[in-house]
Order: sequence, then structure tokens, then C-alpha cells
Amino acid sequence: MTVPEVVIPDNLSWLNQSEDGRRWLSLLPDLVAATCRRLDLQICGPPFPGGSVSYVVPVKRADGEAVLKCQFIDRESRHEAEALLAWNGTGAIRLLDHAAETGVLLLERCRPGRFLADDPCADKLGVMADLLRKLLVPAAGPFNSLKDEATLWIHSLDRDWRRAGKPCEHRLVEAAIDALSGLTSQETACVLLHQDLHGHNVLAAERAPWLAIDPKPLVGDPAFCLSPIVRSFEFGHSEAEVLYRLDRLSGELDIDRERARLWTIGQTMAWAFSSSWSWRHFDTSRWLLG
Repeated sequence: MTVPEVVIPDNLSWLNQSEDGRRWLSLLPDLVAATCRRLDLQICGPPFPGGSVSYVVPVKRADGEAVLKCQFIDRESRHEAEALLAWNGTGAIRLLDHAAETGVLLLERCRPGRFLADDPCADKLGVMADLLRKLLVPAAGPFNSLKDEATLWIHSLDRDWRRAGKPCEHRLVEAAIDALSGLTSQETACVLLHQDLHGHNVLAAERAPWLAIDPKPLVGDPAFCLSPIVRSFEFGHSEAEVLYRLDRLSGELDIDRERARLWTIGQTMAWAFSSSWSWRHFDTSRWLLG
């Protein structure tokens, strides 16, 4: 079997900035070739666009289409396979095979594969609410805890703000630290969380109308689940639209609105300084602070 040459997509070029990243990129062609031989896969198209920590290509195997995903393993992506196994295809893409030690996942292929964000007719918040009803299952290990992740954010927020050149008023950083500090001091139910559930991580499929992908899983407070959706500017970027998402989803899912608001401020600011859309995250935080 001949495996096509692996061309590193531009979206992975940032990995050249670290020794670990350069090493992973150098090993990627051999990893793809070895996986194709092991699983008897045939690459049948160019890599999918988007994403920044994985090489994702369509493949064929004896029983049909699939998607090969080779991950650069980091703290956020480390337990994606275990999350997909826990959901077992309910609300999320199905895992067909994986090799945890190398970050390789074989996933079902979603057809037509349209992003929820790009669908002009779908009730997008209704879709998200329906998915969350399926995804918020009780969970514990091996996943990273939301409390531990939030503690890392608390300790890095001020440093990240300074390194980014102080791109927003410091009160936003202070508000995020205060919010996260209060939230992590309280005990709540513990569920499996999709840390990055936005409109470009939900695909139209044949097996189900919509399926979530790329979970970046955590376990912890159910109120956190609204954070990536409330700040999702592809669903509308205005104060009214942000507050509508918070109000509607917290009401439909019976989630504590205030805790959801505070988690959204905390995670939005924690992720803002490494984002290409920082100014939009700053807007969202201002609107949620009122």
C-alpha cells in the first residue's frame, strides 16, 4: 500500500516554535504511514482545514469511510479518546479505533459534514441544548478536572495579560481571577464537559442530525458547559446576543445562570490572550460583567 506524501498544513506551522512540536512534525509522516498500514487505510483526500493541534484526513477502509486524526498530545487533547468512548456516539462523533500513546484516533466520517455555524436554517441554540442533554454524563478519571484547569488559569492570567502587551483593561483580568477563585472553592456535581463546544465543532451527520467533535474534555461543574457557547461569536457578537445565549440555555437546561456567567468570564479571559479574536473575547467579558 502506498501512502501519499504528508504535507504539513499551515495551521500546524506554529508547532515549529517548540522542540516538542518540531519533533512531532518530523515524526508525523511516519506515524501516518504506520497507522495506514496497521489499520489498512487509504487516504482519499487532502487534510481537513482548521484546527491547530492535529493532522486530520479522510480515509477509506474495507467497511467504508472514516477520518484519521493524529494529535499533538497536550493537556487539553490528551483524553479525547476516552471522552468519545464515554459518549459512545451519543451526541458526539463515534471513535472507531485509537492508539492513546501516539495520539492517533480513527473516527467516523460525518456526511454531509456541514458546520452548525454555517447552517442558515438550524435553531443553533436548540441544537446545542439537545447535544448538552446527551453529553453531560457523570464522569471521573482519567480526565483533567475543571478545578485543576481553572487553578492553572488563575495563576497564568495576569502573566499572560502582561506578555500580550496589556491589550485590555486590567479589570477584566481581575474579574476573571475573582470569578474562578470563587467557583473553585465550591463543591458541585461532576460531569463530563466538552470544553470547546462551539459552532465549528458540531457537524451535520447522517446517523444523527448533529454530532459534536474535538471535545478537549474536563470533568466538573455542569454550569461550565455553557461557557464556549455563550462566547461563540459565530452565533452573533453583540451584548444582546451574548446575554440571550446565556439566558436561553441556562433556562432550557436548568443550569445556574450566575455560575454559568462566571465560568464564561473566567474561561473566556483565560483563552483570550492566545486567540486571533482576542478583542471579541474582551467584548464578551465586558458584556457579561455589565
